[in-house]
Amino acid sequence: MLVTDTRTLTGEIGRATVIAVSGFGAASLARATDADVASAIALQPAGSAADAERELYRRYAPRVRLFGLKHLRDEMAAQDLAQQVLLMTIERLRAGEIRNVEQIGSFILGASRMTCAGLRRTERRRQELHAQFDPPDSSTHAREADVFGLEAVGQCLAAIRERERVILIQTYYAEKSADDIASTLGMTAGAIRVSRHRALASMRECLDRRRSS
Repeated sequence: MLVTDTRTLTGEIGRATVIAVSGFGAASLARATDADVASAIALQPAGSAADAERELYRRYAPRVRLFGLKHLRDEMAAQDLAQQVLLMTIERLRAGEIRNVEQIGSFILGASRMTCAGLRRTERRRQELHAQFDPPDSSTHAREADVFGLEAVGQCLAAIRERERVILIQTYYAEKSADDIASTLGMTAGAIRVSRHRALASMRECLDRRRSS
């Protein structure tokens, strides 16, 4: 049986009647409304509503994932969106910050929209920064260098400064970003890009000398 009790909340929330669900079993969870499940998370002591939290995730994660697929067009991003939104919702319920559990579905949809919009803004900003600080001609230089042969490239690579050599290897062999390389070498991402530009110039000069000789 689904056991419920009515509680009146006061304080910041004001006077509101909510339903607290206790004694959850598999059958009870199947019959509980979304508001019942949300109330159980909000009203039960910390750590006591694991079944209700799993049930809320089971019901809404697939919906948020589909929303993410539609707007982000990426499976991994959609899965991350579902986890992020449901975790945030559960944390807000635990903290008593969701006033109307009857509208839990609307809350999750709104959170999905805002989170998705934030992810799209972050991705646009990342692409803008990539275009600004990682111009395509850098990779073009690397591809052009290959026409001189691996032996010549290896010799020219060995001739440049060790740090610049490491940066080129990390960039074009390990395919690491400037931020990742900066973290490894204890430099800023901007300094990595400057060093990479100088290293590419040195490589090109070396290869040009070999071609003309």
